[in-house]
Amino acid sequence: MEIETPPVCKPYDKPEGERRGLLIVNTGDGKGKSTAAFGLALRAHGRSKAVKIFQFMKVPSARFGEHRMFEQIGMPIEGLGDGFSWKSQDLEHSAQLARDGWQRAKATIMGGEYFMVVLDEFTYPMIYGWMEPLGGVEEVVQTLFDRPTHVHVVITGRRCPPEIIELADTVTEMTKIKHAFNAGIPAQRGIED
Repeated sequence: MEIETPPVCKPYDKPEGERRGLLIVNTGDGKGKSTAAFGLALRAHGRSKAVKIFQFMKVPSARFGEHRMFEQIGMPIEGLGDGFSWKSQDLEHSAQLARDGWQRAKATIMGGEYFMVVLDEFTYPMIYGWMEPLGGVEEVVQTLFDRPTHVHVVITGRRCPPEIIELADTVTEMTKIKHAFNAGIPAQRGIED
């Protein structure tokens, strides 16, 4: 490890631009994409901002740790799917759930009532081609471009389409360096769920 001298002056100038709704993407093969999005949602909620979370791959009845916490603090979180694709009994049904979910999420974004809308695991319906009957990634990009200027949107998931990355204001790629699962340690309550 190399020791650094702490900066004594601010290492950047204050931005001069206008505040507006951001498009934020958390992607990559590492852990923490949804967790980071939920952290933003909690930060906004703590500032009394209206937040809505849509989870595209979770079932509506999911009761993971985030669901329990968000319920306690009154933050709406909605499962739109039927689980990850390898658990699906009918992938066309899964695709239709994602399309229906996108229509609900799109209406929420365009309605402008929420300061922040989180589209958790939304990259998967896009990269699986499930959005194609609705206009595909181009339809999503157009919606995000046309959204009310005060609405922040956070998208999570692996392999985010380049068209979304191009439009985004902030993109973070989570890179896996090491993961307990690869060492044979199973998922644990309170960490993975």
